[in-house]
Amino acid sequence: MPKRQKPIAIGSDERTPLTDSVMGSLRKRGYELTPMGALGAGDPQWPAVARKVAEEVVSEASGLGILFCWTGTGVSMAANKVPGARAALCADAETARGARKWNDANVLCFSLRLTSAVVAEEILEAWLTTGFDESERGNIQTVQKMDGGPAQNVMKERRKDASTVKGDA
Repeated sequence: MPKRQKPIAIGSDERTPLTDSVMGSLRKRGYELTPMGALGAGDPQWPAVARKVAEEVVSEASGLGILFCWTGTGVSMAANKVPGARAALCADAETARGARKWNDANVLCFSLRLTSAVVAEEILEAWLTTGFDESERGNIQTVQKMDGGPAQNVMKERRKDASTVKGDA
């Protein structure tokens, strides 16, 4: 059982046998959960749930996040819009292990459509027991620098270039 640690933020746009199975497994492992969306309180729409879970993780109110939606793609895309969130859609244990080890992923995303309770348990085991490989720190820092997004960075550069041109006149 885990020692006193931050809760896991967990959210979905619908409650299903899979979400209940994962929450039960986490509780049996001794984790405290902060349920959101259809699993707890708040807006049950997948973009809102993903944002809230990601913000909980990035603010360090929660240690990790777990999200569900029909394909898992929507919540992973939405969560990754929150600077500092590194959400990974994992369909198997090896992908979950790699996401933690090499990508320092802090939000695990599941497909409600494709994931069985047995596979979810394997994914959780890999996710919760795999640590980050410190030799990847430089790559993670590079990704963190991208958190502003390419469109925002391009716009900043354009504004900077425009002000330089006006100042030169």
